[in-house]
Amino acid sequence: MGAVITWWGHATCTVQDSGVRLLTDPLFVRRFAHLRRRQGALPTADAAVADAVLISHLHSDHLHVRSLARLSPGTLLVVPRGATRSVPALRRLDARRNPRGLRIREVAPGDEVAVGPVRVRVVPAHHDGRRLPVGPHLSPALGYVISGQSRTYFAGDTGLFDEMAEAVGPVDVALLPVGGWGPGLGSDHLDPVRAAQALARLAPAAAVPVHYGTYWPIGFDGVRPHEFHTPGTEFVRQAELAAPGVTVHLLHHGESARTRVAR
Repeated sequence: MGAVITWWGHATCTVQDSGVRLLTDPLFVRRFAHLRRRQGALPTADAAVADAVLISHLHSDHLHVRSLARLSPGTLLVVPRGATRSVPALRRLDARRNPRGLRIREVAPGDEVAVGPVRVRVVPAHHDGRRLPVGPHLSPALGYVISGQSRTYFAGDTGLFDEMAEAVGPVDVALLPVGGWGPGLGSDHLDPVRAAQALARLAPAAAVPVHYGTYWPIGFDGVRPHEFHTPGTEFVRQAELAAPGVTVHLLHHGESARTRVAR
């Protein structure tokens, strides 16, 4: 029993549970805007195969329209409430307008989505979820709890917040961001120390660090390189101190881990 987690880089993961494939925040390009993929091969074609795709918020490294266009027609796309209003390009992918488009469903914290035998519960995140740099603040940042044989929490982008453990509830696996795509992180992100503190609050059986070591600003290779290379290993060290009972799966790009849950 359990789930199989594959980390493709940044916040892009495949969660396989109960015969269902869910994909998080797909980003399938080598370069966009001022960022380039500095480490890890581009995801294989298998990465775009999913029964449903979960988008945590509207920042372009999490809701990337060109990557979404690679999904099979009819794929369920779960996005924060107001996304199609804030990101007009999404409308071209909507199956109601495009016969080869995606089935887009807007959600907010507290909503639940059924994907075959798996249920996806929408939970809050502490993050500025608007479409930057000038988008109105119309859409919340979200996390998701995927419940099948395992309960897998995908945090998206978030900072620590007082109600985190209560909002997320009991989980078996936590996919936690531990870094970013440039030097410096604000309080609405998790670095390795804050991610370990979140881990102690959530108390899952296992964790996978994500959102680090993939994209970096062009020309910034020599700027604070430790913030690019070390968040994963530093999270392992911090987790041993803050939550020693949690198994941390430190994955390479494209690598998978099977999480087993005894119930």
